[in-house]
Amino acid sequence: MSKKGKQEKFIEIGTLPNVFQSHEVHSPNLIAANGEIKIMKGHWKEYFGNDNPITIELACGKGEYAVGLARMYPERNFIGMDLKGNRLWKGAVEAQRDGLKNVAFIRSQIDFITQYFAPREVSEIWITFADPQLTKARKRLTSPFFLPRYREVLKTGGLVHLKTDSPELYEYTLETVKEEKLSLQFSNDNIYAQEKQMPEWSIKTFYEQMHLSKGLSIKYLRFEI
Repeated sequence: MSKKGKQEKFIEIGTLPNVFQSHEVHSPNLIAANGEIKIMKGHWKEYFGNDNPITIELACGKGEYAVGLARMYPERNFIGMDLKGNRLWKGAVEAQRDGLKNVAFIRSQIDFITQYFAPREVSEIWITFADPQLTKARKRLTSPFFLPRYREVLKTGGLVHLKTDSPELYEYTLETVKEEKLSLQFSNDNIYAQEKQMPEWSIKTFYEQMHLSKGLSIKYLRFEI
């Protein structure tokens, strides 16, 4: 993959058929490749050409989990969502290069997730190494501000996965799950120290590899909405 500047990446993602960018605030319109305006809410199965379950990776960064899960589970569909187009570019280009038809990306703020997905259209959500927002609890992706949005788009019994190096975000999420009376399915504050590993943990993002190189422990939990 050739090295490109930020501006080049922004231009290129506008031409990639697996990338959709927000058109305007509070609008379900997304800009597809070559400037076509589309409403994808309720229509993702038409894009993917199947009715397979959809998983979203929020704050996907370079899209390592969206792409990695797409390889791991070809019978499922995956959508990475992030505002940083120059990061998202890497995952989108990799998926396009490798012919992964079951992965797409949305460049937009996560606040607007309900603009792009219909009620019960999503089966699972992954939050991987998101900013813990240490001074702004409301902006944490597992805060009560975001949970109603997830509840709207997730199927009944839909899962939310959190993988993080942040003890603050991990403990905050555990407390939020308890306060919101959600069903905690699993939690571990040092996943690579335990004997039984989930296959999904083998996917390591750019940031996770940085954290591991510093000797930080990786935490994981999942809960049901």
